[in-house]
Amino acid sequence: MQEFKPIDKHFLTCERTWVYFSLIFSAGFWGAYTYLLRGHIFCNAQTGNVVLMGLALGSCRWGEALYYLVPISAYILGAFVSELAPNPIKHHWGMRWDTLLLGLEMAAVFLLGFVPDSAPVQISQVAINFLASMQYNTFRQAEGVPVATTFVTNHIRQVGIGLAKEWHHRHSDDKSHRLRLARHFGMLAFFLTGVITGAVFGHLLGGRSIWVTLIPLGIPFFALLHADRTTERDLVEQKPAGH
Repeated sequence: MQEFKPIDKHFLTCERTWVYFSLIFSAGFWGAYTYLLRGHIFCNAQTGNVVLMGLALGSCRWGEALYYLVPISAYILGAFVSELAPNPIKHHWGMRWDTLLLGLEMAAVFLLGFVPDSAPVQISQVAINFLASMQYNTFRQAEGVPVATTFVTNHIRQVGIGLAKEWHHRHSDDKSHRLRLARHFGMLAFFLTGVITGAVFGHLLGGRSIWVTLIPLGIPFFALLHADRTTERDLVEQKPAGH
Protein backbone atom coordinates (compact mmCIF):
# COMPACT_ATOMS: atom_id res chain seq x y z
CA MET A 1 0.00 0.00 0.00
CA GLN A 2 1.27 3.45 -0.88
CA GLU A 3 2.82 5.28 2.04
CA PHE A 4 0.60 7.98 3.48
CA LYS A 5 2.13 11.44 3.28
CA PRO A 6 0.19 14.31 4.75
CA ILE A 7 -0.25 17.16 2.32
CA ASP A 8 -1.47 20.70 2.69
CA LYS A 9 -5.03 20.54 1.38
CA HIS A 10 -8.52 21.31 2.45
CA PHE A 11 -10.40 18.35 3.82
CA LEU A 12 -14.17 18.43 3.83
CA THR A 13 -15.92 18.20 7.18
CA CYS A 14 -17.11 14.70 6.23
CA GLU A 15 -13.45 13.66 5.93
CA ARG A 16 -12.35 14.89 9.35
CA THR A 17 -10.83 12.30 11.63
CA TRP A 18 -13.08 13.16 14.58
CA VAL A 19 -16.13 12.35 12.43
CA TYR A 20 -14.72 8.90 11.76
CA PHE A 21 -14.00 8.35 15.43
CA SER A 22 -17.65 9.16 16.21
CA LEU A 23 -18.93 6.79 13.54
CA ILE A 24 -16.76 3.84 14.52
CA PHE A 25 -17.74 4.36 18.17
CA SER A 26 -21.37 3.97 17.08
CA ALA A 27 -20.49 0.87 15.06
CA GLY A 28 -18.81 -0.70 18.08
CA PHE A 29 -21.91 0.04 20.12
CA TRP A 30 -24.08 -1.59 17.44
CA GLY A 31 -21.85 -4.67 17.55
CA ALA A 32 -22.46 -5.05 21.28
CA TYR A 33 -26.17 -4.28 20.82
CA THR A 34 -26.83 -6.94 18.20
CA TYR A 35 -24.73 -9.57 19.95
CA LEU A 36 -26.17 -9.06 23.43
CA LEU A 37 -29.77 -8.24 22.55
CA ARG A 38 -30.52 -9.15 18.93
CA GLY A 39 -29.58 -12.73 18.21
CA HIS A 40 -25.93 -13.03 19.29
CA ILE A 41 -24.56 -12.02 15.88
CA PHE A 42 -22.53 -9.15 14.47
CA CYS A 43 -24.24 -7.11 11.76
CA ASN A 44 -21.51 -4.59 10.89
CA ALA A 45 -19.89 -6.92 8.33
CA GLN A 46 -20.98 -9.99 6.41
CA THR A 47 -18.09 -12.46 6.54
CA GLY A 48 -19.74 -14.35 9.39
CA ASN A 49 -23.05 -14.61 7.55
CA VAL A 50 -21.34 -15.99 4.45
CA VAL A 51 -19.50 -18.58 6.57
CA LEU A 52 -22.73 -19.57 8.32
CA MET A 53 -24.55 -19.84 5.01
CA GLY A 54 -21.78 -22.06 3.66
CA LEU A 55 -21.92 -24.26 6.76
CA ALA A 56 -25.69 -24.60 6.38
CA LEU A 57 -25.37 -25.50 2.70
CA GLY A 58 -22.67 -28.04 3.50
CA SER A 59 -24.96 -29.58 6.11
CA CYS A 60 -27.98 -29.61 3.75
CA ARG A 61 -29.91 -27.19 5.96
CA TRP A 62 -31.48 -25.44 2.99
CA GLY A 63 -33.96 -23.27 4.88
CA GLU A 64 -31.30 -21.95 7.22
CA ALA A 65 -28.96 -21.26 4.32
CA LEU A 66 -31.70 -19.38 2.50
CA TYR A 67 -32.26 -17.14 5.52
CA TYR A 68 -28.72 -15.77 5.36
CA LEU A 69 -29.55 -14.29 1.98
CA VAL A 70 -31.70 -11.75 3.86
CA PRO A 71 -28.92 -9.93 5.78
CA ILE A 72 -26.50 -10.36 2.88
CA SER A 73 -29.04 -8.85 0.50
CA ALA A 74 -29.65 -5.98 2.92
CA TYR A 75 -25.91 -5.28 2.89
CA ILE A 76 -25.81 -5.38 -0.91
CA LEU A 77 -28.79 -3.03 -1.06
CA GLY A 78 -27.06 -0.61 1.29
CA ALA A 79 -24.01 -0.43 -0.97
CA PHE A 80 -26.28 -0.08 -4.02
CA VAL A 81 -28.23 2.83 -2.54
CA SER A 82 -25.19 4.65 -1.17
CA GLU A 83 -23.45 4.41 -4.54
CA LEU A 84 -26.35 5.93 -6.50
CA ALA A 85 -27.68 8.48 -4.01
CA PRO A 86 -24.92 11.14 -3.69
CA ASN A 87 -25.44 13.01 -6.97
CA PRO A 88 -29.25 13.28 -6.82
CA ILE A 89 -29.10 14.33 -3.16
CA LYS A 90 -26.59 17.14 -3.59
CA HIS A 91 -28.18 18.39 -6.81
CA HIS A 92 -31.75 18.51 -5.52
CA TRP A 93 -31.40 18.95 -1.76
CA GLY A 94 -28.35 21.17 -1.53
CA MET A 95 -26.61 18.87 0.95
CA ARG A 96 -24.19 16.01 0.77
CA TRP A 97 -25.26 12.38 0.88
CA ASP A 98 -22.90 11.95 3.82
CA THR A 99 -24.98 14.42 5.82
CA LEU A 100 -28.32 12.90 4.85
CA LEU A 101 -27.04 9.41 5.68
CA LEU A 102 -26.27 10.42 9.26
CA GLY A 103 -29.77 11.84 9.52
CA LEU A 104 -31.22 8.58 8.22
CA GLU A 105 -29.12 6.60 10.68
CA MET A 106 -30.39 8.73 13.54
CA ALA A 107 -34.00 8.21 12.44
CA ALA A 108 -33.48 4.45 12.17
CA VAL A 109 -31.77 4.28 15.57
CA PHE A 110 -34.62 6.25 17.12
CA LEU A 111 -37.18 3.80 15.71
CA LEU A 112 -35.16 0.72 16.65
CA GLY A 113 -35.19 1.85 20.26
CA PHE A 114 -38.96 1.27 20.28
CA VAL A 115 -38.66 -2.33 19.05
CA PRO A 116 -39.60 -4.57 22.02
CA ASP A 117 -36.96 -6.95 23.33
CA SER A 118 -39.41 -9.76 22.54
CA ALA A 119 -39.71 -8.79 18.85
CA PRO A 120 -38.06 -10.92 16.15
CA VAL A 121 -34.35 -10.15 16.16
CA GLN A 122 -34.34 -10.03 12.37
CA ILE A 123 -35.91 -6.57 12.44
CA SER A 124 -32.90 -4.99 14.11
CA GLN A 125 -30.40 -7.22 12.34
CA VAL A 126 -31.52 -6.33 8.82
CA ALA A 127 -31.83 -2.63 9.66
CA ILE A 128 -28.29 -2.46 11.03
CA ASN A 129 -26.96 -4.53 8.12
CA PHE A 130 -28.41 -1.92 5.77
CA LEU A 131 -27.13 1.08 7.77
CA ALA A 132 -23.64 -0.38 8.26
CA SER A 133 -23.28 -1.08 4.55
CA MET A 134 -24.21 2.47 3.58
CA GLN A 135 -21.89 3.92 6.22
CA TYR A 136 -18.98 1.68 5.19
CA ASN A 137 -19.40 2.60 1.53
CA THR A 138 -19.85 6.32 2.16
CA PHE A 139 -17.13 7.21 4.66
CA ARG A 140 -13.90 5.92 3.16
CA GLN A 141 -10.95 8.15 4.04
CA ALA A 142 -10.20 10.13 7.17
CA GLU A 143 -8.04 13.08 6.09
CA GLY A 144 -6.37 11.03 3.37
CA VAL A 145 -6.04 7.74 5.25
CA PRO A 146 -8.26 4.89 3.99
CA VAL A 147 -10.24 3.54 6.95
CA ALA A 148 -13.38 1.55 7.70
CA THR A 149 -16.02 2.84 10.11
CA THR A 150 -17.93 -0.39 10.80
CA PHE A 151 -15.29 -3.04 11.64
CA VAL A 152 -11.66 -3.15 12.74
CA THR A 153 -9.91 -6.04 11.00
CA ASN A 154 -7.87 -3.74 8.78
CA HIS A 155 -7.19 -1.32 11.62
CA ILE A 156 -5.66 -4.15 13.65
CA ARG A 157 -3.57 -5.13 10.63
CA GLN A 158 -2.46 -1.52 10.07
CA VAL A 159 -1.42 -1.17 13.72
CA GLY A 160 0.82 -4.21 13.23
CA ILE A 161 2.28 -2.68 10.06
CA GLY A 162 2.81 0.63 11.83
CA LEU A 163 4.64 -1.02 14.70
CA ALA A 164 6.85 -2.85 12.22
CA LYS A 165 7.70 0.47 10.55
CA GLU A 166 8.38 1.97 13.97
CA TRP A 167 10.92 -0.78 14.55
CA HIS A 168 12.37 -0.46 11.07
CA HIS A 169 12.84 3.32 11.42
CA ARG A 170 13.87 3.29 15.07
CA HIS A 171 17.31 4.70 14.24
CA SER A 172 16.20 7.12 11.52
CA ASP A 173 14.55 10.53 11.50
CA ASP A 174 11.74 9.29 9.26
CA LYS A 175 8.65 9.17 11.45
CA SER A 176 6.12 9.77 8.68
CA HIS A 177 4.43 6.45 9.46
CA ARG A 178 3.34 7.60 12.90
CA LEU A 179 0.37 9.66 11.73
CA ARG A 180 -1.10 6.69 9.93
CA LEU A 181 -0.38 4.42 12.90
CA ALA A 182 -2.08 6.86 15.27
CA ARG A 183 -5.11 7.12 12.98
CA HIS A 184 -5.66 3.35 12.87
CA PHE A 185 -4.96 2.92 16.57
CA GLY A 186 -7.49 5.65 17.31
CA MET A 187 -10.13 3.94 15.17
CA LEU A 188 -9.50 0.67 17.01
CA ALA A 189 -9.67 2.37 20.40
CA PHE A 190 -12.93 4.18 19.63
CA PHE A 191 -14.52 0.99 18.31
CA LEU A 192 -13.57 -0.87 21.48
CA THR A 193 -14.88 2.00 23.60
CA GLY A 194 -18.15 1.80 21.70
CA VAL A 195 -18.41 -1.93 22.37
CA ILE A 196 -17.78 -1.45 26.09
CA THR A 197 -20.33 1.37 26.25
CA GLY A 198 -22.83 -0.75 24.34
CA ALA A 199 -22.37 -3.63 26.77
CA VAL A 200 -22.88 -1.41 29.81
CA PHE A 201 -25.99 0.34 28.50
CA GLY A 202 -27.32 -2.86 26.93
CA HIS A 203 -27.45 -4.47 30.36
CA LEU A 204 -29.01 -1.36 31.88
CA LEU A 205 -31.55 -0.34 29.26
CA GLY A 206 -32.11 -3.33 26.98
CA GLY A 207 -33.23 -2.48 23.46
CA ARG A 208 -33.61 1.22 24.27
CA SER A 209 -29.84 1.40 24.79
CA ILE A 210 -29.35 1.98 21.06
CA TRP A 211 -30.61 5.53 21.64
CA VAL A 212 -27.21 6.28 23.17
CA THR A 213 -25.75 6.30 19.65
CA LEU A 214 -27.91 9.29 18.77
CA ILE A 215 -25.21 11.37 20.48
CA PRO A 216 -22.14 10.25 18.45
CA LEU A 217 -24.27 10.31 15.29
CA GLY A 218 -25.93 13.63 16.05
CA ILE A 219 -22.78 15.65 16.71
CA PRO A 220 -21.23 14.99 13.26
CA PHE A 221 -24.65 15.26 11.61
CA PHE A 222 -25.15 18.84 12.77
CA ALA A 223 -21.52 19.69 11.97
CA LEU A 224 -21.91 18.37 8.43
CA LEU A 225 -25.27 20.07 7.98
CA HIS A 226 -23.80 23.39 9.12
CA ALA A 227 -20.90 22.98 6.69
CA ASP A 228 -23.26 22.15 3.81
CA ARG A 229 -25.26 25.31 4.46
CA THR A 230 -22.37 27.69 5.17
CA THR A 231 -18.61 27.11 4.88
CA GLU A 232 -18.77 24.31 2.28
CA ARG A 233 -21.82 25.43 0.36
CA ASP A 234 -19.70 26.13 -2.74
CA LEU A 235 -17.86 22.81 -2.42
CA VAL A 236 -20.88 20.55 -2.85
CA GLU A 237 -19.44 19.15 -6.09
CA GLN A 238 -16.14 18.22 -4.44
CA LYS A 239 -16.09 14.49 -3.82
CA PRO A 240 -14.61 13.16 -0.58
CA ALA A 241 -11.33 11.32 -1.09
CA GLY A 242 -11.74 7.69 -2.06
CA HIS A 243 -14.83 8.18 -4.20
